[in-house]
Amino acid sequence: MAEAFIVEAVRTPVGRKKGALSSVHPADLGAHVLRALVQRCGIDPAAVEDVIFGCLDTVGGQAGDIARTCWLAAGLPEHVPGVTIDRQCGSSQQAVHFAAQAVMSGTCDLVVAGGVQNMSQIPIAAAFRVGAEYGFADPFSSSTGWRQRYGEQPVSQFHGAEMIARQWDISREEMEHLALASHQKAVHAIDSGWFEKETAPLTELAVDEGPRRDTSLEKMASLEPLAPGGRLTAALASQISDGASALLLASERAVRDHGLTPRARVHHLSVRGGDPIAMLTAPIPATERALAKTGMAIGDFDAIEINEAFASVVLAWLKETGADPAKVNPCGGAIALGHPLGATGAKLMTTLLHQLERAGGRFGLQTMCEGGGQANVTIIERL
Repeated sequence: MAEAFIVEAVRTPVGRKKGALSSVHPADLGAHVLRALVQRCGIDPAAVEDVIFGCLDTVGGQAGDIARTCWLAAGLPEHVPGVTIDRQCGSSQQAVHFAAQAVMSGTCDLVVAGGVQNMSQIPIAAAFRVGAEYGFADPFSSSTGWRQRYGEQPVSQFHGAEMIARQWDISREEMEHLALASHQKAVHAIDSGWFEKETAPLTELAVDEGPRRDTSLEKMASLEPLAPGGRLTAALASQISDGASALLLASERAVRDHGLTPRARVHHLSVRGGDPIAMLTAPIPATERALAKTGMAIGDFDAIEINEAFASVVLAWLKETGADPAKVNPCGGAIALGHPLGATGAKLMTTLLHQLERAGGRFGLQTMCEGGGQANVTIIERL
C-alpha cells in the first residue's frame, strides 16, 4: 500500500467562549488556516484534490458544507471540492484519516484535512434546538430502537465523565492536579514560544486565549460540582472554544512532483467503538487495538496527545494503558487550551507533529473520546 505523508500542519490560536474569535464567521476561521497552509507549503492550490473538514452542529454559519465554504472564502480555486464530516469530537481527526486513506489507496495525491468550530456563535446544543423545532426532542429519546436497547439512561458527556470517575475511583483532587498541570504546561509552552511555528495568528487573536495563569488548586476546590454530589467541576472539563486547523497530506508521487518536504509518515489509522452511555471510555479499547495491530507498546511513543475532554477521561486512560504521564499532552490539553469540537482532532495532530520535531521524537500517538462512544487512534512517525 502507498504511503501517506504529512507535509504541513497549522492551526489558529484558540479563542475562549465569547472571546476574541467569537465574532469571526466560521467560514472565515477555516479560510484563514487554509490560506496559511497553502502559503507555508508553497503548493499550487489548484493541485489539491479534496478538502475534508470536521464540524459539529452544522447549522447557521456552519451549515451548507462548511469545508467547501471555507475553501471558497479563502479565495482558492473553485474546481477543488470539499466535504464536511461529523464523528463528534473526533471529526477532524477522522478527516485526517479519510485524507490519508485517499492517498494510501492511490485515488488522490494531495488532500487537505482539517476542521473548524465557532462554539461562541453555535453552542453545542444548537443542533438539538433546531431538531426540537421539527418535532425531535433529542437524537435519542425519540428513537424506539435506541430506547429498546439502552432504555432511558441519560446520554450526556457529563454523565459519562462522572461514571468514569467513579468506575476508576478517580478523586476530585486527582483531577484538579491534572487540570492545574494542564494550565501550567500550556502557559510554559506559550512563554517558550512552542506554539509559534504551528499557529497562524489572526488580527483578532495571536496567542491561545484559554490558559489561566492565575489558577490554583485552592480556586478549583472552591467550585461547585456540575451535578449534586458529583466529582467534576467546570475546572475539570475542556473549555468551550473557537478555532480552526488544517493539514496537507500527500502521496510519494505528489511529494516528488511538487517538490514537497514530508515531515511525518502516517503509520497507523483506526477507530473503535465502546459503551455509548459511558461515552468517553473508547480511547482505552481503541488504543489497545491499535497497539495490537501495530505490534507496538505504549512505551514506544515519544509524545502522546489524548484530548482532555474531562480530567477523568485522561486519568482512566493512563491507569489502563500505563503510559508515562510526562509524555502525555506535554504542551497542555483542552482543559487549558480549549476544545473547538470539529477542529480539535487536526489541532492535536498539528501540536503532536511540532512536539515530535521540537523534542527529536520519532513516534507519536493521538486519540480522543467522541460522542456515541467512539475513539480514533492515529500513529505518526516523524521523518
